[in-house]
Amino acid sequence: MTFALTGARAVVTGSTTGIGYAIARALLDHGAKVVCNSRRSPWEGPDLTARYDNAAYVQADVGDREQAAALVRTANDRWGGVDLLVNNAGSTRKIAHDDLVSVTDEVWNEMLRGNILGAWHMIQECVPVMRRQGGGSIVNITSLAGIEPSGSSVPYAAMKASLNHTTKLLAKSLGPEIRVNAVAPGFIDTRWTAPWPEERSEVASRTPLGRTGTPEDVASACLALLSQPYVTGVIVPVDGGSHLL
Repeated sequence: MTFALTGARAVVTGSTTGIGYAIARALLDHGAKVVCNSRRSPWEGPDLTARYDNAAYVQADVGDREQAAALVRTANDRWGGVDLLVNNAGSTRKIAHDDLVSVTDEVWNEMLRGNILGAWHMIQECVPVMRRQGGGSIVNITSLAGIEPSGSSVPYAAMKASLNHTTKLLAKSLGPEIRVNAVAPGFIDTRWTAPWPEERSEVASRTPLGRTGTPEDVASACLALLSQPYVTGVIVPVDGGSHLL
């Protein structure tokens, strides 16, 4: 099923800040109807619901199944369905990869809930809606850390690798009605990475494109995958070429 972005009904999790905010804003600028979401964060930029008539907001922790279901019900009730799902919500902790002591069960559980279960709950809730209406398009925002041995911590990287593989498994099983792809950002300038100036300088100096990424770079790739009718099961690095090193 092919979707023009204009008029499409979308849900973007974790979309009041950073990458998610840029994706939601880009979809709105292309005429989509968007349900924005966060667990507790305020709007990083202007409140999108105040700037766009086709924007709504639901506070929900998608790591909780009931809250994820309520988020999808809001989209279904307000817009009459869900065409596009972007699983952007996530969590991280910065822990050196050789610091095994600091990686407690609590950290693993936090990374699982924030990076896998939230996306899984949203997919479980959206897929029946998409099937009833004839199809849909899903993009999971993962990470270059799920492809290469890098990232803020071992549990974070492991969860993103899991989401990458989940993307491929679902693309194979949910087609042809529903397409599932992923965008894997490298170092992106957000509030998450703001405390890491040394890493930013190092990435910019060695990346083939000579800079770190922006949320808008990720949003551009995400919109392309959402609307492309003959692409499914791909993991697109948005990293300035860092994966080549």
